Order: sequence, then structure tokens, then C-alpha cells
Amino acid sequence: MKIKSRLLLTVALVLPQTVFAQGVIELDEALVTSGLIPVAVNETGASVEILDASDIADGAATLDDTLERLPGVSVTRTGTPGANADIRIRGLPQRYTGVTIDGIDVIDPSAPQSALNFGTMTRALADRIEVAKGTQTAVYGSDAIAGTVNITSWRPTEEGLSWGGQAEAGSFGWASSVLHLGYLDDRGEAALTLGAVRSDGYSARPGNAEADGFRQTSLSFLVSRDVTDAVTLGVNGFWADSEVEDDDTDLDPTGLYFETKTGLRAFAEIRGDRIDHEFSVSRYVIDREDPTGFSRLFEGTRTEVDYLGTTDLSANAKLAFGADWVEEGSSIDGSSAEADNWAVFGELQYAVSDRADLSFSLRHDVHSDFDDATTGRLALAYRLSDATTLKGVVGTGFRAPSLYERFGPFGNSALEAEESRSAELGIAHDGGSWSVEATAFRSEIDNLIGFGVATYIQTPGETVAQGVELSGEVDLGRVSLFGAYTYTDSEGPGGRSLRVPRHDLVLGAETDITDRLSGMLSVRHVADRLDIDAGFATVAAPDYTVADVQLTYEVRDGMQAYLRVENLFDEDYEEVLTYTSPGRSVFVGLNASF
Repeated sequence: MKIKSRLLLTVALVLPQTVFAQGVIELDEALVTSGLIPVAVNETGASVEILDASDIADGAATLDDTLERLPGVSVTRTGTPGANADIRIRGLPQRYTGVTIDGIDVIDPSAPQSALNFGTMTRALADRIEVAKGTQTAVYGSDAIAGTVNITSWRPTEEGLSWGGQAEAGSFGWASSVLHLGYLDDRGEAALTLGAVRSDGYSARPGNAEADGFRQTSLSFLVSRDVTDAVTLGVNGFWADSEVEDDDTDLDPTGLYFETKTGLRAFAEIRGDRIDHEFSVSRYVIDREDPTGFSRLFEGTRTEVDYLGTTDLSANAKLAFGADWVEEGSSIDGSSAEADNWAVFGELQYAVSDRADLSFSLRHDVHSDFDDATTGRLALAYRLSDATTLKGVVGTGFRAPSLYERFGPFGNSALEAEESRSAELGIAHDGGSWSVEATAFRSEIDNLIGFGVATYIQTPGETVAQGVELSGEVDLGRVSLFGAYTYTDSEGPGGRSLRVPRHDLVLGAETDITDRLSGMLSVRHVADRLDIDAGFATVAAPDYTVADVQLTYEVRDGMQAYLRVENLFDEDYEEVLTYTSPGRSVFVGLNASF
């Protein structure tokens, strides 16, 4: 998977639903958008990593494996596919990252600290992924202090009826299939994706030999139609049902976990003479069952109602404004809780000159259970030349305490929101056949929520995550080289953050071996981590280096067969101490579109 970095308009203050329903449209090599307004790549101050359809198809079997190749992103897993996998952006834990699928917020309201298990996120649910790094709270609200992961499912790109998909088989009894069906004309589109995964797996714990399997069935869909020249109506949704085997301990390999995610969203777009409007309503439900856990039955629900308006104030100024209302609910072993939040927001995007672009966003949240929160974000892009851009962002954010933290078995209803400040400064250069980008970042979080004596509490001190990201690529003709390096120093009140590598390096090469056969090699090196060992002591975790290789053969236009080998040199390593990682794994597959 080649690393692709782009500067995107993530500071445009629009609703999460609207942003992700629109997706990121690459209008040409110089224009991208993460909102409603196309923006030149060198006219925004924020950075986003993009994974397109080919990156995802060529990547690993689950999305967490693919995401960890990106600069500033690390993943820790506690077992085989389907088991818990946490995404960390710039050294901050999963609970500080927002996640959406086609405009639907999929953070689990019933989880202890409102997070998504990326272990159950498979390729069938994604055709494009944006990882927006740095605080996004002024844009998306709570749970976005570290950034957001915005997932878009498959859409047809050619007029008329189209279909395609992927089939793959490999080590540990892995078998997966994805089928796309779509229709596109000048008045609208329809898309349907079906997916199925099964794996016999391997043992999550080194102390027993029983394999831990994974099963998932999923679907996603979209129907959108122009009912008049000015009005578009649509509905989209997804469903995924998973079963995961897991080892609770070395002595208890019988763990079993069930999860069902369902999301549905309806929207209306109205194009006016001066203002464009979008209205949407969405519903998300996640049911989880952990038969051997302390708590066994979980249900999380979220209902959202949103409005967005956009208008051109002048040739140099654009405005986005709107409001949203969110109600979350959780049920844990029959004990229920709920809370709601409404917010108003605005964003001004202004071209200061032909070299400088400024954007300012402001959001005010009113929560049912704790104090109001006002957050802001300021971004500046300054073009030193057509090829080189300086960029900078400063912003504030917050994370609302979860329903579990307030009302769960160890809850504390007096908790207040965590608060954050962040900044980044970077430079990007596109030299045509080569590109390079460097970004320095820092985030500070205080009013922290921690665990005291049998209850959650506000803890003194702060968490600080800072570091540098470097990425680049060069096209040498039949061979292209790419790489990314992230240095992260993350510390909390108790010292260094666990499971955050100080050094994370990815190097790789892609080559056209013949006109039809291509190859890709990538190597990832992770160094200088702390973790908890079997005796619950904090220790230095061993460094590790993992190499992957893939060969792809173009059978015909629109059809590729591939061979992928993960952990090529059969490295013995642990991303989380006391949990195993797979040895050498071989996969064969076929991608096709018609």
C-alpha cells in the first residue's frame, strides 16, 4: 500500500453527516474537498491522509492493518481479526478519535470510553478513508480531540449498471468476499455492497493452542435522486454482524463475543439562489454481547438531526453555518442511561491574498448533563510558490464523559468534560515526480477522566502528546519509493503513555515488473515502547520489524489477481504484551469491476 498524503479542507465547519455523505472528491490533481466547497490542495492549513479504493483493496484483510501504515497512526491489537483493535492518532488513545461511515457517527455510546473496535471493520465497509489528524472538535464536536476517521462505502463511477468485487483466501482459514452493485445516471445513483468474512484464526494468547475465529456478514447501500433541478433526496445505511472468538486468559481460551452494528440516514439537499441547504437525520444502534465479561449485554444508540447552510459572501469569502442535535443512549445489563447535546456552529473561509488562505471555525455545544463548551479552530495556508506550502493550525477541543463513565457500574455522574489545546505547523512540497511533507504537532489535554477506587474520577495533571511526522514519495519511472516516519512523545500524569511507539518507520517500493505484473514491498519498524507484562509491571516492549510483499497481475482491464505475503520473514512479535501476532501469512485474491 503506497502512502498518499494530501492537504485537505478539514477546517471547513460543516456537520459530520454532511461532510462524510459528500466524501472527498478529487476533482483533479490540485483540488480536493472534505466538505461542500472544492479547495486547492495548497490553500488549506490542515493535513489528512487518504486511502482510496486501490489502497484498501491492496491492503490487509482488516482496516486496522491498513491504517497503521499511515504517518501519525498506530494500532494495538489484542488477538486475531475481530478482536479488539485500537487506533491511536499522534499518540492519543482511541477514545479521542471520531469515526463515521457514510455520514453516520459509529462511536459506541455503551463502551466504557466511547470508542470503536476497529478489529471488526473489514474492507467491505470502506471504499475510501480519510484520516484527519489534529483536533476536529470545532468541526465535529466531542470525541475528536486526536482527529477523525471518515469512511465512505463504494459508489458507482460509470453511467448505467455496474458491478464488481473482491474474493480472497489465505492463511488461518481466511476467506472473504465483497460484491458491489450500482447504477448511475444524470439524475442520481444507487449502490449496494455485500460482504462476508470467515477466519479460523490463531490463538490470541501464547499459553494455549486453540485458534480464535472470526465471522462477519455486512451490507451497505445508498439511494440518491434529483427529484427536481433544485432538490435531491437520499437514504444510506449499513449493517454488520460479527462473531469473535477470544482468549480471556492463557487458562481460559473459551471467550466468545458478538456484535451487530446498524446505521441509517436520510437526507435532503436544496440548492437555493444564494444559500444551499442540507437536512439530515440518522440513527445508529450497536448491540454487543460478552457472555464471560463483567458486564455481558450492551446496547448503544444515537439519533442525530442536522442542518447545514453554505453561501458565497464574496469572491474571496465563503460561509458555512448550521446546527445539530444528538441524543445518545446506553443499556448495560438492563441498566439504561441517556443524554443529549445540541450545537450551533459557523465557518468563515477567506482568501487573504493570492498566496494566503485563512479559515476560522467556531462551535458552541450545550449538553444536558454538564457545562456548555465553546471550541474554535484557526488554520492558515501560505504558498511560498506553486509547489511549496506552509501550513499551521491551532484549535481547542473537548471530550464529553461517556454514558458508561457517568452511569455505568463504576460511574460518576459528577464528571465534567476533558479539555484540549492543540497546534501543528508544517510544510509540504510537490515537485512533480517527488513530494515531501513535514509536520510538527502538540496536543495538551487536562481535566482528565481516570479510574480511582472503584469509580471514574477527574484526575490532576495533563496528557501531552507531541512529535514530528515526515512522509514522502519519489517516482523513478518503473520504480517508485515511499516512506513515512513519526516521532511521538506522549506522557500523562503517571509518566510515558503505554503502547505508543516513540519511533514508527515505514519504507517501501512499488515497481512495474512487466506491463501486466507489478510488485510492492513495505517494511515497518516500531521501536521504543512501554507496556504491561504478565506480572502487571511496566516494562520496555521489544522493538519489531515486519515486512509485507505483494504481486499483482493485470488479467485484463478491470481485473487483477494478486498474491500477498504478510510478515514475510516470520517475525515473532507482540503489539500488546501477552497477546500473540500472526506469523508469515499468505493470501491470494481477485479484484474485478464490470
